[in-house]
Amino acid sequence: MKHLSRLLLVSMFFMVAFTVNAQDKNNPWVLGIGTNAVDFYPAQKDAPFSEFFNAGDHYNILPAVSRISLTRYIGSGFSGQLAGSLNNIDQIGDYGVEDFMYYSADATVLYNLRSLINPEGWFDPYLGIGGSYVWLGEEETFMANGTAGINFWVADNIAINLQTIFKYDVSDELMFEDVPDGASHFQHVLGIKFAFGGTDTDGDGIYDDEDECPETPGLEEFNGCPDSDGDGIEDRKDDCPNEAGPAELNGCPDSDGDGIADKDDDCPNEAGSAELNGCPDSDGDGIADKDDDCPEEAGPAENNGCPWQDRDNDGVLDKDDQCPDVAGTTANNGCPEVTVEIINELNEYSKTILFDLNKSTIRKESYDALNSIASIMNEYPNAKFHIEGHTDSQGSDAYNMKLSKERAASVMTYLSGHGVSASRITSEGYGESRPIATNKTAAGRQQNRRVEISLQK
Repeated sequence: MKHLSRLLLVSMFFMVAFTVNAQDKNNPWVLGIGTNAVDFYPAQKDAPFSEFFNAGDHYNILPAVSRISLTRYIGSGFSGQLAGSLNNIDQIGDYGVEDFMYYSADATVLYNLRSLINPEGWFDPYLGIGGSYVWLGEEETFMANGTAGINFWVADNIAINLQTIFKYDVSDELMFEDVPDGASHFQHVLGIKFAFGGTDTDGDGIYDDEDECPETPGLEEFNGCPDSDGDGIEDRKDDCPNEAGPAELNGCPDSDGDGIADKDDDCPNEAGSAELNGCPDSDGDGIADKDDDCPEEAGPAENNGCPWQDRDNDGVLDKDDQCPDVAGTTANNGCPEVTVEIINELNEYSKTILFDLNKSTIRKESYDALNSIASIMNEYPNAKFHIEGHTDSQGSDAYNMKLSKERAASVMTYLSGHGVSASRITSEGYGESRPIATNKTAAGRQQNRRVEISLQK
């Protein structure tokens, strides 16, 4: 119910703010919001129309927004209305019943008598006929309607509404347990109505069919069209209708006095040239200051008006430098080159890498050496390295090949997990095929069990 109450308040605000005049050809729509009471007693066969106003004993009232209607003016005093309502029924005539919900969907043709009494008056009675489809708990039926009501127009577009609808059960078959009479009943409505949809769209007092600017409030001397900036040029003929300006610039101002109207001036508060749409170019590089990242230094357009930089001072401009923050060589696109000395340094560290016996797991005491290798590799960000695994001749060729591959892969995995991009490292095992010493001595075999690092070719 709280949400329905909020809906009522919002609807009231919206309609008051945006509509005018009671319902007629100029305001053909009416939204109604209110509460309803359902009374079976006066419609009972043994008590027709008696105790019509006995609300305390017979009315079923839902004390909230429980009925919404939308009415469309057709013409000659006739309107069509669609409405929906809900209620809670706990008594039918003199009979108390177990609570059940009531829903109704109505379609009605209304005839307003206001035009016969006083077309401009606040008193607006009406009559109507139509039909409803009604749900009473688990039951449902079609009913014929007769309607009588009064609108009291308290403002141009707001009315207090009182209405009574007699709903006759056409089937006359809908009966209730322990209740002898049928479902015919009266429904009383108390609510508020809002008229809208008038043909004076802009609310300037000039109807749309006479208004040359029907959607914009205007002045009578301009046939309903406005002169928003008060410069004596109506908006339709004013290139800048919201800013006063001289006639020679079609009503537009020129704030910076450069001879270019503000509407055509990309820099209306700074005097500039026509070639740059009214913008200045302080450094004369052909790029307007507003688009120039370096307005006081001339530079090419492809660098947003700034001179090219060489942050690492290696003689290769940043635009061509693949390593703009690390000094390198022109031959290597601005990146440092990996020398033989660097490869030798890497392999001095790689000689100290130790693995568990007959396994590819790296021993912890090798981590410092691997971290040093990773640090050196990252000093050459565009270089790609190859990790080689080698064994001595002890064991079978197949076993040695497998072990060498796994050890090389372990080193690659460690390095890629410590800052070296995996795309810059490959690994391969060569088993016992590339000895660097004799396998006939323990010292020679120890030299052959190794990891080496080289540049990818």
